Amino acid sequence: MKIAHSVLSTQSPVRILGIDPGLRITGFGVLDKVGQQLSYVASGCIKTPDGELPERLKVILNSLSEVIAQHRPQQVAVEKVFVNVNPQSTLLLGQARGAAICAAVLANLPVAEYTALQVKQAVVGNGHAEKEQVQLMVQRLLKLSGTPSPDAADALACAICHAHGGMGLGAMATKGFRVRGGRLV
Repeated sequence: MKIAHSVLSTQSPVRILGIDPGLRITGFGVLDKVGQQLSYVASGCIKTPDGELPERLKVILNSLSEVIAQHRPQQVAVEKVFVNVNPQSTLLLGQARGAAICAAVLANLPVAEYTALQVKQAVVGNGHAEKEQVQLMVQRLLKLSGTPSPDAADALACAICHAHGGMGLGAMATKGFRVRGGRLV
């Protein structure tokens, strides 16, 4: 047992930034993965002011660039846009997502993408879980003292999903890959 413990303690952590993009509120969550252990680093929300779209996208890009500079993640996981009943809302959400991806790409970070269904399945075990269930499971899995906000919880859940599913055998590079059906392709 001592050998296994020393092997785990010498592994370098992989820092993952999860992003839940939104035009009004973009959630972010940072965690470290060592072996199969996850530890919370930081989370929060980027709130954009009302106003013109380009300025709001700039806030998302600049704020996530600051998060990346401060926490220095090695990989990024972003939630994919779902098709909404309102095409205009879907388009705006896609643009917010694009700004988030650009922040990662400008920092030369690999980006993995996951659907909400994949994230909820990985964290709650039910792809149709409610937001409150995601919040509680994120709190439990990361041993947080309080419940994270819905947007921060979704971002942390995306990072957890990536840590467990998107990294394959624990350290497989994901640059240039996409996730389909829960698998990197």
